[in-house]
Amino acid sequence: MQLIAYILVYPILWLISILPFRLLYAFSDLLYIFLYKIFGYRKSTVKHNLQLVFPDKSEKEIKDITSQFYHHLCDMIVEAIKSLTITKKEMQKRFSFSNIELIHDLEKKERSIILMCAHYGSWEWIFILQTYIKYKGYAVYKRLANKYFDKLVKGIRAKYNSHLITTKETFNVLTECNSKGELTINGFVSDQSPKANKAFHWNEFMGIKVPMYTGAEMMAKKMDMAVVFFRVRRLKRGYYETTFETITENPREFEDYTITDTFFKLVEQQIYEAPQYYLWTHKRWKHKNKAPKEFQ
Repeated sequence: MQLIAYILVYPILWLISILPFRLLYAFSDLLYIFLYKIFGYRKSTVKHNLQLVFPDKSEKEIKDITSQFYHHLCDMIVEAIKSLTITKKEMQKRFSFSNIELIHDLEKKERSIILMCAHYGSWEWIFILQTYIKYKGYAVYKRLANKYFDKLVKGIRAKYNSHLITTKETFNVLTECNSKGELTINGFVSDQSPKANKAFHWNEFMGIKVPMYTGAEMMAKKMDMAVVFFRVRRLKRGYYETTFETITENPREFEDYTITDTFFKLVEQQIYEAPQYYLWTHKRWKHKNKAPKEFQ
C-alpha cells in the first residue's frame, strides 16, 4: 500500500513543483480555501492556542492572525513541494543569510554547532545553508510513516550535504562524528513538546508553564558544541532571511537548562513581533497546568 500511495501521489507533487512561482502561489491560495475555509484543518486548536497565549487580543485580532497563519501554512506546504525541483540558484535567492560570517567564524575556530530553531517562519529551505559552509549537516527529524516518501525527503536534503537523522540515531551519529574530529552543524527544532512524565525541565513559554525539550542543550554540553539560534524573517511572499545569534560558544559554563530558557525567550520575541508565522496547529501547550510539584 505504501508503494501504491507513493506511485499515485508523487507525480502530482512533481507537477506542482515545476509550476512557476506565480502559479505555485495561486495554488497555495486555492489550498487556503480548502484547508481553512472548507475543512477547517485544526482550526479549533489554532484558535485555542492563540486565545491562550494572547488573552488580551480581541476576537477580531485572533481571527485576523488565524487567517494570516493559514495563508502562511499553505505557502509553506507548496514551498516544501517546490523543494523537489527548485534550483540551487533560485533557493539561494529566496532564502538568504544576513550574517553568514558568524558561522564562518565558528568554522575557523573548528567548533561544531548545535543550531536551535523553532516552528517559525520557514525551515524548509534552511538546508541551502550547506552551500555556503564546509560543515557536514545533520537535522533531527521524525521518520515518515511511508518509507518511500521518507526516502524522498532524505534525498532532497542530501542534495546540499544535509542528512536527516531520527532522535534515536542522534547520539550515536554525533558521537561518531565527534570522535573522528568532523565538524558538523546540527539542526534541532527545539520548541517541540516532550511527554510530560519524561520532561527534565518545565518553564514558561508565552506565559504558560510547559515541559521543555532539552535534548539540544544536553547534546551541546556532552559534545562541547557551540549553540546558535537562527531567527527567520519573512521579507515577502516566497522570500526569507535568516539571522544567526550565538547563544554560547561554551555550553559547559552554563547551569543546566539556562540555554534552553534562553532559546525559548528568543522564540517568544519572534512570535510577539509577527505571530502569524508560528506553527499554531500543533498542541504546544497541551500539558499546561500539569507540572509535577517539583517544577511548580
